Amino acid sequence: MFTGIIECMATITGIIQEGSNTHFTIDSPITAELTVDQSVAHNGVCLTVTAINGNTYNVTAVAETLAKTNLSTWKTGDKVNIERSLKIGDRLDGHFVQGHVDATAECIEKRILEGSWLFRFRFPQQFAVLVIEKGSACINGVSLTVFNVGKDEFTVTIIPYTYTHTNFNAMEAGSIVNIEFDVLGKYFERRAQLSR
Repeated sequence: MFTGIIECMATITGIIQEGSNTHFTIDSPITAELTVDQSVAHNGVCLTVTAINGNTYNVTAVAETLAKTNLSTWKTGDKVNIERSLKIGDRLDGHFVQGHVDATAECIEKRILEGSWLFRFRFPQQFAVLVIEKGSACINGVSLTVFNVGKDEFTVTIIPYTYTHTNFNAMEAGSIVNIEFDVLGKYFERRAQLSR
């Protein structure tokens, strides 16, 4: 379980294909604090640390993960948002995030405002029921409040701190991002489906 509050950015330094799996080597400022078998969110995707070597560590993505996220587009040199799992007793500054990405979304607008940045995203319409005005969504691992919600689009605003300390600063119109919808909304929708 995560909160969508990014700790740092890390750099992809190696990519190896093995069958249907992809192994990533990642250089992170918090590598020394990690342990093998630890769960870490990478752009919102929960991956298990499989090895540690100096300043780098390894994670593996299976075919299902590669199909539903933007990990298949990663290249060496790319920056990814990193968050370690929530500890009991920690403050919950974002919202409950599982690290289980629902789909990818496309950035369709990036606009510079006075002191912030506006981003608009288009997502698969099948998830529309999970997006509400002023609700939460996790984009590339970042917990954000959505507004101007349409049938398959919504907008977020990014403050300077988040823009500087996450890979939103490299995002442009056309960028593909990972999106996880609010888990509470998923449970409510499932209950409603079963009651029909």
